[in-house]
Amino acid sequence: MRALVRAAGLEDRITIESAGTGAWHVGELPDPRSRAAAARRGLDLCSRAQQLTRADLDRFDLLLVMDADNLRAVRSLVGARTTPEVRLLRSFDPASPVDAHVPDPYYDADDGFEVVLDLCERACAGVLAYARSRP
Repeated sequence: MRALVRAAGLEDRITIESAGTGAWHVGELPDPRSRAAAARRGLDLCSRAQQLTRADLDRFDLLLVMDADNLRAVRSLVGARTTPEVRLLRSFDPASPVDAHVPDPYYDADDGFEVVLDLCERACAGVLAYARSRP
């Protein structure tokens, strides 16, 4: 997503951060297989894991999640608030089925990381189009 935003010249308008719903990997880099798959595409995954906090709810307009478990956890944190909007990442890919999630490739073969990057890249193109359409 960062590469798409940078290529579109929208870095001053769109802020991107990544956070998990749990604290299991706080401070760690992404999985080495994920970083290697991204590097083959010219992408650098160098951010360290952090946990989503209530303060983040005031900082962001849109929270994207990978699967139903994270969707429930984030919606629980958001509660009755009307913002930020919370959506599955793949909901931005018109070719994805309704409620499609991003699979966790951790226990799969290394090519699972390539599949996940393909899914995320298609969805992120939709996220960028959505962001451009907003005031």
